[in-house]
Amino acid sequence: MTETNTSNKRSLPVLACYLLLFLGLIGLDRWSKAKVLGSLSSGEVVTVIPSVLQFRYVENTGAAFSILSGRSLLLTAVTAAILVAGIVLLVLDKVPGRVNQIALVLMMAGGAGNLIDRALRHSVVDFIEVLFTDFAVFNVADCFVTVGAAILILSTVLSFIRDLKNGNS
Repeated sequence: MTETNTSNKRSLPVLACYLLLFLGLIGLDRWSKAKVLGSLSSGEVVTVIPSVLQFRYVENTGAAFSILSGRSLLLTAVTAAILVAGIVLLVLDKVPGRVNQIALVLMMAGGAGNLIDRALRHSVVDFIEVLFTDFAVFNVADCFVTVGAAILILSTVLSFIRDLKNGNS
């Protein structure tokens, strides 16, 4: 089903839904981090599923995999700029398809969750640690960014395949 919008602006009810989703996801991230901060001291470990998953509180002063560690101001500025760009794209209806729009909201909520940490703590609270592979400790906001990016990539690939089958190039 093709969306048509002659005003080139997103309708208020749809924007309100995206705003509620955005705020709800940030709330979930903030709640999870508050629980960790209230119950784990730095480095303390709580086993959730033996040999699979544990919670271990660490502070990350960088981005994913601790890249740009200690560059909190730079990461804050870049994240804020990306959030503003995402908001503009949604409001002006420049992101095609609901799936892509929801993926963008997921990524923006994750970015905002970690942005709040950087602004308040100068580091990001990470606590989810998978044990069956060598991987970084992460948080709920990181999950939102990752899932949103995966959805966006999958949607783009499927759209490309669909266009190829329909003879559009």
